[in-house]
Amino acid sequence: MFKKLSTTALLLGMTIAPGLLNAAGPVPAPVQKKPAQNVSPRRHPNIAAAQRLTAQAFQKITAAQQANEFDLAGHAQKAKELLDQANEELKKAAEVSNINHQ
Repeated sequence: MFKKLSTTALLLGMTIAPGLLNAAGPVPAPVQKKPAQNVSPRRHPNIAAAQRLTAQAFQKITAAQQANEFDLAGHAQKAKELLDQANEELKKAAEVSNINHQ
């Protein structure tokens, strides 16, 4: 019922098919704002510094996406989402610290 494909046929399909998908040009990733920097550097200098670094990493990933015409197989977008999640956790850490040290 199913025809067995040779390794060459499989490799050709893997190299040709992605090109067909991008025939209309690159598909830009959805616009996503950079992570907020909403932790007080006075109260939490290390957490605020970590937030600044997540924002810098986010900007560098955006630049890489633009340089590669957003053709990074979704990995850069996933990294940006994880940076945003890390940033939210940093904010929560600062909030817990505020509660514990009142």
